[in-house]
Amino acid sequence: MKTVAAAVFAICLPIATLAQQLSGDVQALKVQGNVYLLTGAGSNIAVQIGDAGVLVVDTGVAEMSDKVVAAIRKLSDKPIQYVLNTHADSDHTGGNDTVRKAGLTYVGANVTGNLRDAGIGAQIYAHDNVLKRMSAPTGVQASVPFGSWPTETYLSGRKQMFFNSEPVEMIHQPAAHADGDSLIFFRRSDVVVTGDIFMTTSYPFIDIDKGGSIQGEIDALNNILELAIPGYQDEAGTYIIPGHGWISDRPDLLEYRDMVTIIRDRIQAAITKGQTLEQVKAAGLTKDYDRRYSAKSGLGNAEKFVEAIYKSLAPKK
Repeated sequence: MKTVAAAVFAICLPIATLAQQLSGDVQALKVQGNVYLLTGAGSNIAVQIGDAGVLVVDTGVAEMSDKVVAAIRKLSDKPIQYVLNTHADSDHTGGNDTVRKAGLTYVGANVTGNLRDAGIGAQIYAHDNVLKRMSAPTGVQASVPFGSWPTETYLSGRKQMFFNSEPVEMIHQPAAHADGDSLIFFRRSDVVVTGDIFMTTSYPFIDIDKGGSIQGEIDALNNILELAIPGYQDEAGTYIIPGHGWISDRPDLLEYRDMVTIIRDRIQAAITKGQTLEQVKAAGLTKDYDRRYSAKSGLGNAEKFVEAIYKSLAPKK
């Protein structure tokens, strides 16, 4: 089992920058059960295949969407029926329109069991807050094209479906990375897709302006831990597909959750002492984790992580 886990780790090592990720082809790797991972499209994409068709979790950036569809077609020639979005960020939803147009929606079956009433385009499912982020109030130009918007939403708790002989759950994680995050749990394959709640390439990006919070982030990581079961000697078992980075298992996630919690506690102690944001940044409270988790630039670096935690914890004035 350790040999298998090491091979998965080596194959799925993250590429350093988004530009490098978009410079090649989209690659496919079987995770387990009916679930595959597509890499190279700006974010991780999960694909479930079976006799009934194809279900896709997230779609990467718009520029790579044709290659995403081509990679899916190498896995299955069955219709793409569903797209599930873990959240609204464009590196996870940019390919929605292209992938949707490549699919079909079936709404029923005739008495012989054959699928009928095919509609153009797959259905896109997400939490209702994702639709609110991608659309716009009446009279305001939306930043995201209409064809990329979710076609079906759920309001709270979870949405359950049964596809390719497998129960699939979308489980809302309020106020984590943002306010519309969903975990996707393939129960028979035993795979959890986390979106940007969990990433092996950087610190979490907690979007305070879009309803994210440090406590919601930790709660969501704990919820993933509740779903994940370790295999023999802590290897394999439930596999976890992060928003960015390599396939993980429960011990990987546990280490990440502990890191986030420890840094949260350090910053909370500093706030209790009356330290300002600039003082907390200067204190180096993440220094022992930065080499492993701090992104070199952009989202997920130590400074932005500390700032998000501070703003999440500091008393509101």
